[in-house]
This record gives sequence, structure tokens and C-alpha cells, in this order.
Amino acid sequence: MLERLAELDRAALEGGGAERVERQHAAGKLTARERLELLLDRGSFVELDRLVKSQLDGDGGKRAAIGDGVVTGTGEIDGRRVCVFAQDFTVLGGSLGAAHASKIVKVMELALKIGAPIIGLSDSGGARIQEGVQSLAGYADIFHRNVRASGVVPQISCIMGPCAGGAVYSPAITDFVFMVEDTSYMFITGPDVIRAVTHEEVTKEQLGGATAHAKKSGVAAVTAADDASCLAAVRRLLGYLPANNLESPAPISTGDPLTREVPELERLIPAESNRPYDMVQVLLAVLDEGSFFETHAAYARNIVTGFGRLGGRAVGIVANQPAVLAGVLDIGASIKAARFVRFCDAFNIPLVTFVDVPGFLPGVDQEHNGIILHGAKLLYAYSEATVPKLTVITRKAYGGAYDVMSSKHIGADVNLAFPGAEIAVMGPAGAVNIMHRQAIADAADPEARRDELIAEYRGQFANPFKAAELGFLDEVIEPRHVRRRLGECLRLLENKRDDGPRRKHGNIPL
Repeated sequence: MLERLAELDRAALEGGGAERVERQHAAGKLTARERLELLLDRGSFVELDRLVKSQLDGDGGKRAAIGDGVVTGTGEIDGRRVCVFAQDFTVLGGSLGAAHASKIVKVMELALKIGAPIIGLSDSGGARIQEGVQSLAGYADIFHRNVRASGVVPQISCIMGPCAGGAVYSPAITDFVFMVEDTSYMFITGPDVIRAVTHEEVTKEQLGGATAHAKKSGVAAVTAADDASCLAAVRRLLGYLPANNLESPAPISTGDPLTREVPELERLIPAESNRPYDMVQVLLAVLDEGSFFETHAAYARNIVTGFGRLGGRAVGIVANQPAVLAGVLDIGASIKAARFVRFCDAFNIPLVTFVDVPGFLPGVDQEHNGIILHGAKLLYAYSEATVPKLTVITRKAYGGAYDVMSSKHIGADVNLAFPGAEIAVMGPAGAVNIMHRQAIADAADPEARRDELIAEYRGQFANPFKAAELGFLDEVIEPRHVRRRLGECLRLLENKRDDGPRRKHGNIPL
């Protein structure tokens, strides 16, 4: 019996055999087991269901592959337990059949029982046609577990090869999707079907490659040059997250004191409200050195989302990006930020919002494509969130976008502004043009009168002190002190309680 066990173990470890492994390597891809070795701490992997095989091949399972094209188990990342599955393209093309799906479902259910993150490495030819509807049932079983796990344990998907048809919906439900450039793709229907139905010519890469999903659809949160760098990025992301929704992210020592001043902000942020600057440079200066991990960096670039640390504490960052479209809120930015805010709220990650926003993007295209609906998602997400919420207005906050970007009125705990910040219904120039059009036209020197009225409006309305008088801002601070002040506020809110009304769930405008 021991000889039989050893024989089965060898068969499972060999995957699809040397020839198929060689083909996998030639395509620039690692095998499932090689990927798990890179993802997990050395020696920590404990495999589950290694000897499972399909019983549906019409031959009593005698010719079925051991493991059925997927490797499942538990391991550790930086000493913290995770549950994993990795599809093995060298075995039956990583196709999903009943046994394959049951292994994934089993490890997902284990993750829920023990409160551990789920990481899935996808590399599959899709549903196993020979197993018919049982393959489709297997996908649905996985989707159902994805939904049950949502907001309970972090779920991360790595697309490391093909992922097509119904298979794409499992990654879509998970919290973050990673893709490998040039070797991975995702789409509902492939180029051949599209050509037949719509007569459009498109390649797999153009349709559903990493670049397309990073820049255009927003499906991919992070892209990487190869398997190794993709898995290294996953390890880094996990460092900011708790194991489950009953825990908080573990603080770590970064060696960067919270008392550090940030004088460079006075250079990085121009005084003129219409001059662009790179908000990422501001974040890098304020956060612990080397701690910023940006998500969805190539999608809706007019807003920045990501994780960082302040005094070793993990925080979620949302920030307008004045270097792109002046940091305006549009459909893409609203969707991107709303989903990120809800993730942070689900997993007890405090939110820090940096605001420099001229308003919502005007235009027929935005209105017809639902800026009202999608902008409301961000408003809803911030208002619903109960984690500590800190807001810093760096330069301007105009119109409804002021309300939406974590204002005091929708539940922010601490709202700060720099002395030059402008908070108003609109910019001073636009407001004066509307309010005093006739007075300017009748003046002996219209330009001089206009400048005088703009200065008057700015002094009366477009500054942070009026908002502070009304209690809408907690403090107007010098930019150099913002890091220390945010750290103090995080400590203050460490044990924040915010219990809303009892309900099954709200109805976010999806």
C-alpha cells in the first residue's frame, strides 16, 4: 500500500508530464506548483485532496488525471495563514470539471471556517466539455462561495493564463484581480465568436489582455511583467490586509516617525488652483517611506486609490489626481473609488482621503452614461462606511464633489484643510462671472472690477476659514504638519464605534 501511495504522489507531482511542463515554460508561464512555491513561505504549503480525480470519464475514473487539474491547500505568507488554489494548465488544460470544482469549493469553505484569505491562481481552458452541465454547475458552486466569502475574508484572483466564458465571473466577484502581461487574458466571448457575430476583428490581447483590463475596463487592479513579479505583488498586498472581517490590519514598524514634518508639500502643491501637480508625490511624502501600494493605477487615473502606512498602521488612500483631468470626478473615478472604499470598510481599514477636486465632469456623454447613478455610488460608499475616515483638502473642493469626497456631512470623523484651500459652490472666477456679470460690464475698467470682485469672493467664501467657523472643518493646518496630525487622529479613532440602523442591507445604486 505504501508503494501505491508513493506512486500516486509521484503522479500528482508530475502534473501533465515533462513535455507539457516544457510547453508551459516555453509560453513564459510557470506551473501551478512552481507558482505556489513563489507565493507561499518556503515549506509552509499543505496540500489538500491531492489524490482526487474525476469519476466522470466513462471509464470508472481509471484514465482520469490525479488531482484533476487543480492544486489546492493552505500555506503562509509572511507567517500568516492563507488558503489557495492553482489551476494546472499541464493537466487537461486546467479545464474545470466536477471534481476540479469540488476541490476549489472545499478550500474556499475551509477559508471561511478558519477566517483566512483566499488566493486563486487561474490558468484554465475553461469548462470541461466532456462533463457537460456538471462543469457549469461547478462554476456556479464556486460563484456562490465567492459571494458568501465577500466581505468576510479577502479574496484575490491572479489571472496567469486563459480565463474565458463563465470562468471570468469568479475573479470579477473577488476583491482584487492581478493579471500577467502578454500571457493572461479574460473575456466572456473570444475573438472568433465576436468575428462571427459582430464582424469585428480583434486579438485576444486587444480584447482581454492585461493592458486592456488595466486601462479600459478596470477589471485588473494590478498588472505584472511575469508570474514571479505578479506573485510578489500579491504577497505585498496581503501585508496591508487583515485575515478576515473580525480583525484589523496588523501594525508593523516602518522606522518612519509620525513626528516627521513634510515641508516639501509647500513645493509640491502650487498655490494657483488651476495648476496641475502629481498627487502621488504628495502621498509618497506623507505616508511612511516606501509604503504606498497603488491599485488600479492605469484606470480612471483622475483618482488615486491604494494602501499605505502611517506610523506603521495600514490605511486605505483615496485621492483626486490634479495631474489628470484636473482631478475631476467622472464615471470611472466614481466606480473605482466607491469599490475601494467599500473594501476598506469591510475589512476595518481606516480611510484617508486627499481632496483637490473641481467638481463632476460635465458633458452629454457623462450624463447619458449615468454620472448621476455612478457618482451616487461614491457618495453612498463613503456615507455607509463606519471605519475611521480622515479627510485633507489640499487645495480646492467645489460643488457637489466637495460633499461626495468624504465631507463632514456624510460622516467623516476628522476634516482638515491647508490654509490656501478653496471650498465653495464653484471657483471664484466662475462664481463672479455669474453673480456680477452686469456690474462687470458696466464698470469703467471691467477687468479691474472683475479682479476686485474675485478677491472679494475668495475672501468671503472660497477659503477654509468660513467652513471652519461653521464646524465643517475641524482644523486648518500647515501642510508640513499633516503627517503628524493624521497619525494623532488615527490613534484617537482606534476604538471608533458607529452602529447604524438595523437592516438586512442597503440598496446601493448599482
